[in-house]
Amino acid sequence: MRIILKLATMGIIIFGVFPLCCYGQSSQDGPEQILFQSANRERAARGLSTLKWNAPLAEAARRHAVLLAQRNALSHQFPGEPDMASRAAREGARFSSIAENVALGPSARSLHEQWMKSPPHRANLLDPQMNSVGIAIAQRGETLFAVEDFSESVGDLSVLEQEKVVQRQLQSRGLRILDYTTDARRSCVLDNGYAGDHRPSFVLHYATPSLDTLPEMLVKRIEGGRYQGAAVGACPSDAKFGFSSYRVAVLLYELPDKSNPRQ
Repeated sequence: MRIILKLATMGIIIFGVFPLCCYGQSSQDGPEQILFQSANRERAARGLSTLKWNAPLAEAARRHAVLLAQRNALSHQFPGEPDMASRAAREGARFSSIAENVALGPSARSLHEQWMKSPPHRANLLDPQMNSVGIAIAQRGETLFAVEDFSESVGDLSVLEQEKVVQRQLQSRGLRILDYTTDARRSCVLDNGYAGDHRPSFVLHYATPSLDTLPEMLVKRIEGGRYQGAAVGACPSDAKFGFSSYRVAVLLYELPDKSNPRQ
């Protein structure tokens, strides 16, 4: 998990008017859409996957953009304001990583050019891990205050779906999946202990923002060749502040060789 916060150069311009907000995907030629299309054009030109519009991120960006315009300053967090991850989580976003760009300028195109010329902001725009974005702009006089919130968003998987993902990975490493799922689930509250009728040889509980890979410790255990069977249980998540985190219990078993009558 990671949070990336890149501060833009701060600028102060004084106007005697209140900000007017445009946000979300209000119109196809609006400034948010121009920034959205520009970001995806840059990514596509480099063979990167395009970003999907994320409504919770856009709402979090809108609230922050309004503050930027009201205070006539650039910041990722003002005194008394929740941090960026908390703002996104409050709107319902779920993610394994999150990043933000802020800037002010006279037009959407100038804002995008600023970000592309700044290495930290350019890195956020072209980060291959990011798959979602929410963009908002608040206007104060002739100046646009823009916020781009990027995230690696993850969908919610059911308990069974989580277990199947891990089971497939264990099977691909030659393990037999045992029907001891209930035992594995019960072990979730036992801090690497086990509960049930089938005593495992090794127990591992782990938390991860992504189920795409197995923990290195588990992989090394499997590669040792000692274990032939496994049971998987999905544990209740302890995700906080919007960060998606899966908790998994894996029980490994040494199975008797049925071809050997002495076992």
